[in-house]
Amino acid sequence: MSETVATLALLDDPLRQLLRRYALEVPVQGDLSDEFSTLLDDPLDPFLRERLEGHFTGSAWLVSADGQRVLLTHHRKLDRWLQLGGHADGDHDLARVALNEAEEESGLSGLSLDDPAIFDLDKHWIPERHDVPGHWHYDVRFVIRAGASEAYAISEESLALAWRDIAQIVADPQADESLRRMARRWLSRR
Repeated sequence: MSETVATLALLDDPLRQLLRRYALEVPVQGDLSDEFSTLLDDPLDPFLRERLEGHFTGSAWLVSADGQRVLLTHHRKLDRWLQLGGHADGDHDLARVALNEAEEESGLSGLSLDDPAIFDLDKHWIPERHDVPGHWHYDVRFVIRAGASEAYAISEESLALAWRDIAQIVADPQADESLRRMARRWLSRR
């Protein structure tokens, strides 16, 4: 095994362990977790957006300090209300990616990783846009908690941001299905 391959295997070990634990805790997503684990073994770096067959992204279920609301973005490119998140761009620590993306896209300071465990997995298709062909995002999601301030600033990634009551997301048939799944999961933990 080359030194580079060995180094990458060490970098990927924590994620592989998180995926195993997630598959045990959320058996309904066990096959999806296995698919994410298989992606780790791909010789083309799945942490780079240039891997157009599909690549890892990190997202934040960004909850208010009291855990009652979640901050959502009206995503500029996809024109949908979604959780904050983005590309790993070579970073193998997807919890750090989720935290950084939450800070960058919300303008909030004092955010923290609420739990190092994976909160949700989602594989979704990103349609072709300009010179980038359609591709898969293998999105690993973590709970990020807001600090005392909830005064966000809208970034260029968003058309708008809004704090939404988590219980209302569950009941909203217009909400993205993955948002509804995360809202149900969050409410079941409380």
